[in-house]
Amino acid sequence: MISSGEGNFRPPHRPEPSLSQAVMPSTKSAGGPRGAVDLKLDLRSPPESAKKLQSNESSLWDGSPSELPNSKKTKGITAFQTLIHLVKGNMGTGVLGLPLAVKNAGLLMGPLSLLAIGFIACHCMHILVRCAQRFCHRLNKPFMDYGDTVMHGLEASPSSWLREHAHWGRHMVSFFLVFTQLGFCCVYIVFLADNLKQVVEAVNSTTTNCHNNETVILTPTMDSRLYMLTFLPFLVLLVFVRNLRVLSIFSMLANISMLVSLVIIAQYIVQEIPDPSRLPLIASWKTYSLFFGTAIFSFESIGVVLPLENKMTDTRRFPAILSLGMSIITALYIAIGVLGYLRFENDIKASITLNLPNCWLYQSVKLLYIAGILGTYALQFYVPAEIIIPLAISQVSKRWALLLDLSIRITMVCLTCILAILVPRLDLVLSLVGSISSSALALIIPPLLEITTYYSEGMSPLTIAKDALISILGFVGFVVGTYQALDELIQPAHPATFSNSTIFVQ
Repeated sequence: MISSGEGNFRPPHRPEPSLSQAVMPSTKSAGGPRGAVDLKLDLRSPPESAKKLQSNESSLWDGSPSELPNSKKTKGITAFQTLIHLVKGNMGTGVLGLPLAVKNAGLLMGPLSLLAIGFIACHCMHILVRCAQRFCHRLNKPFMDYGDTVMHGLEASPSSWLREHAHWGRHMVSFFLVFTQLGFCCVYIVFLADNLKQVVEAVNSTTTNCHNNETVILTPTMDSRLYMLTFLPFLVLLVFVRNLRVLSIFSMLANISMLVSLVIIAQYIVQEIPDPSRLPLIASWKTYSLFFGTAIFSFESIGVVLPLENKMTDTRRFPAILSLGMSIITALYIAIGVLGYLRFENDIKASITLNLPNCWLYQSVKLLYIAGILGTYALQFYVPAEIIIPLAISQVSKRWALLLDLSIRITMVCLTCILAILVPRLDLVLSLVGSISSSALALIIPPLLEITTYYSEGMSPLTIAKDALISILGFVGFVVGTYQALDELIQPAHPATFSNSTIFVQ
């Protein structure tokens, strides 16, 4: 499976059949963005594709043949497997942008902020799990997804207006989840184009010697936007794959390629660290807002926690596993972000892969990541497709269902490609998606959910103040980060603005 920040595709187990539903993968990358999320939609008569999805998702999650929809219990996953899934759910393209994020925050403020965001994100995940467990117990349900938890939380609120409009809570979560996944897809296209462009431009100067420092004169090639269009036919073919088991093969290959790439990157950046005394400890507040968007994009895996908790054999151990997993992730993020910034200083690029030396060992890292991200695109795309397509084909006859399905898939791929072309800066895409969608899902909604869930039962003023503060901080990051990213996008074009390629390679 692949992450993201972006996220990792983790179809949740459904002990009992429900109405029409769509499976949401875990998101991040690049950071990945970054969670495995499922979403139920209010439909009076669920489409057949949604019914098939329900039976398929259980088989993919369990790695076993499809079970009958009325199956009550399947073999759960161990605590160690849960930990692995949680870590993988956070590891995507987002982690490659953390060194630039640390630069935008400062050498001291960057790691401290990553630590704080990691702690708050973990706390919000615990809140979501507690609220979901509360409603499962109260309503006698075996499992509660993110959207349903928010809906029931609004139904339990003391406000009559919120109770009457509780279904909008589910729709709001749906919107942010779809926005996140399409944002991941846009990030992937920009990432693919930037890395392939650099490999092609430096291919004539690429050697097998990775130890000699030398300046490389890149051979000019076509614009990165044209590279994005080059990938378009391959992406269309990939999204035509609608079988979850086939997609799981792509996910496995993507995980292997990204793991090997991260190991190679880590061993390189620790070899030679320059004197950090000239690096600023605290950066400008304007660039700090870009840091926030990238950081929260990387930590976005809140959607994976409920499916994982549901699949554990012993759910009592899940809070401890969640805390351990988020601690590992936070420590890894801080290490990669700080060491990457120390190694490349002000020359750090939107993705650390763009700073690697010009030898075939490190060029292979880019090629491995390209292969991994291609497979990941299909998995992340599966999410909005299974939300939108069943709604569309339920309105037409069966003879037009397949044609409409394929047409919508082509249209959605073209849309993500067009958006990537319009915003060809990887760092700004990361920051924009993180600020808008990840802030809402990871920081704003969970604290408010805790208030609506427990307020009628009595809450201490300190807890209410804590939840309000977290939501306010998330909202400020949402507004400021979005504004700064959009402000950067509308600035007059500059030659360096539209390329993330390195000018020189050591």
